[in-house]
Parts: sequence; C-alpha cells; structure tokens
Amino acid sequence: MASSPAVPSAGNTPENPGSDTPSEAPHDAADTGGGARRGRVRARRAAVMAVPATLVAATLAVLTAQGALGVQFAVSGMPFTVTATELNGTGFEQFGGLDNMAEGSPNAGDTGGQVLIVTSAIKHATLTKLCQSVDLGGTNLLITAGSGSEKVSATDLTTDSTELSGDAAFNNIEIGNDASTLTKAGVKGPLGVFSQQADTVRIANLRQTNYATTAGVFKLPGLKLRFSDSGC
Repeated sequence: MASSPAVPSAGNTPENPGSDTPSEAPHDAADTGGGARRGRVRARRAAVMAVPATLVAATLAVLTAQGALGVQFAVSGMPFTVTATELNGTGFEQFGGLDNMAEGSPNAGDTGGQVLIVTSAIKHATLTKLCQSVDLGGTNLLITAGSGSEKVSATDLTTDSTELSGDAAFNNIEIGNDASTLTKAGVKGPLGVFSQQADTVRIANLRQTNYATTAGVFKLPGLKLRFSDSGC
C-alpha cells in the first residue's frame, strides 16, 4: 500500500529550497534564555551530587563526636610522657593498633613510619595531678593541671601508648573480645584484634609513654605550660 505524504502541521512548514524567502533563522539560545536554563540545570545537578557527600561528612562528624569512630591523624613520631597520681574512668576499652607518621618524617628511622601501640579508650575519665612532658632535646615542654581541688576531666578520651604502668583495678572486666565488638566506650577497634573492656577502671600512680591523645572534651583546671630541665 502506498503511503501518503506527510502533511506538515501549521507553523512547522519546512523550508522551500526554491523560495526566495529565507527560512526563519534559528533562535539564539542566549536571547531566549536557553543558556540560563542549561546553567540552572547544571547547578541543580551539582547540588544533587553534593548532597550525598555532605551527608557523609555530617555523619562522620556526628560519629566522631559520639566516640563511635577514632580520630585518625599522622603522629609526629615523638613520644611524650603522661603521669597522674590517680585515674578513674567509666566505660573502658583497650586494643592494639598502629599509628602512622607523616610521609618522610625525620622521626621514622627504620620503622617505616609506623608505631605499634595499645589504644586505651575511656568514655568518662578524671585524673588527679596530671603531668605531660615531651623531650625536645636539651629541654622539655612540660604541662601540668589538676593539682588543686578540681581534677582534670575528659570525655571520649583515647590514648595511644607503647608503655603503661600503675596499680590498676577493673570492674566487670571482659578479656579476649574481638576489638570490633567493643561497646563500653563507644569505640570500635580493628576486626580480629585482641581486646578487653570493663565497666570502670582505676589506676593509681599512672605512667604512660604515648604517641597520641584525643578527647571529645578535655578540661584542665590550673593549667601550666612551661619549659623545664626535667620531664614528668
């Protein structure tokens, strides 16, 4: 069956090649606002793409504030000493891990820029007569606090240590947990790593060699910072 020729609709008459009348010139997108429309579309697409990234960043910030994620940063590789006559904490966790120095750190030596550490996490802690010092070579940067009636206090406290000593007592301790299942301090360790946790911890005559410390809130009454010939 022969098909009938297509009949153009009104207002859409195709250009007549033999006509002396030129066809209507194509619209300039800039004149009609088409460029603006495309710009708005691109802006909307960019905004939509930015939403997931914004939500992820906000979620990470909330989780960090709640202590659900450990804060990761490159350590200097310079150990510092922390002492206290007494530490009392509720919500205690402890597990092994690695701290990493910045690439090319002069303190890396033959370690490859990594330090094997034990992370101690405490949900709420108080410390009496806190002392912190770092050996700068010939002098020590010394910080003291909590020597008066008000104690040093911290929430979501974590310390990365290579040495820890003192007289310790734990309440309702669990030893041998997988670090990824810890619940007492709100911090999760690496999967498959040995760990322990307890409802409370008390350590008298605390002494630590640390590479990193973090806290959600850290209150230091009577803070004094100075240089000293001797450390803690």
